[in-house]
Amino acid sequence: MPGSPEQQRRSDRDTGGIASHGSARVARLVKVADHIESHAEEPLTLARLAKLAALSPARLQKQFKEAFGVSPKAYQDAVRMRRFKQSLKDGDKVTDAIFASGYGSVSRVYGEANRSIGMPPRTYRAGGAGEVIVYAGRTTALGLMMMAATDRGVCFVEFGDDEASLIGRLRSEFPKAELAASPARNAPELDAWVEALDQHISAGAPRPDLPLDMRGTAFQVKVWQFLLSIREGDVLSYSEVAAKIDKPRAVRAVASACGKNRIGVLIPCHRVLRGDGGLGGYRWGLERKRALLDAERRSLVRE
Repeated sequence: MPGSPEQQRRSDRDTGGIASHGSARVARLVKVADHIESHAEEPLTLARLAKLAALSPARLQKQFKEAFGVSPKAYQDAVRMRRFKQSLKDGDKVTDAIFASGYGSVSRVYGEANRSIGMPPRTYRAGGAGEVIVYAGRTTALGLMMMAATDRGVCFVEFGDDEASLIGRLRSEFPKAELAASPARNAPELDAWVEALDQHISAGAPRPDLPLDMRGTAFQVKVWQFLLSIREGDVLSYSEVAAKIDKPRAVRAVASACGKNRIGVLIPCHRVLRGDGGLGGYRWGLERKRALLDAERRSLVRE
């Protein structure tokens, strides 16, 4: 694939591009890149790679990105995706190719390149102009749920009393998008995702790791991405979340970002509580928040 990080590295090394700097630093970075290619199917932490290069994790991250244009994690993702595509070309079954390439699940392959990192305010305000958003509803243990997705991933999961009100909310969030109900023949992935999330909510199955199309300001998306890292059964306060994202004074902004989260359960804002341990707010009602937390605690006890 022209322009991929691994090809850029090979090209630079072979033609003297980055190597023209003639430094030991470049040799260390090439060593790290070679290690990533040789161990792409393994979990590679930044700390492990930094030790290999005799650098601090922060310095490795900075120097690697300066040399190759991407972070070590993005480099590994590109290598794994290249191998995955090659495995399919070689005739491997999809699931065999996925696990041979180092991905932990089917959903991770399809979600790897689709995790949003925020968008400029102008794009955010566009209201979904030019996009088709497919939606489907299902009755769960927490009531009627509607999920909607773009071609990038899930952009909306909300609970409500009836389908009409949920469609109204979806239209309010994306006023300029074309909305389409999901006949399975046209959007089989969405129907499968709805089923997987329902099994999590209603039957205690693991929370599905689905591709997400997060729409918000850079700060909101930063909060939402951090929420994805909170382990099932754990809870944090709004102030703890603010501190974890290096914005200790932004407690109210964190609470606001949680309140504006339109992808319920998949982005687990229900795991954030008030500083005194109270439930705080929840966009879809405190009873649902309490039910989700109780279900997660029961799941941990069963394990």
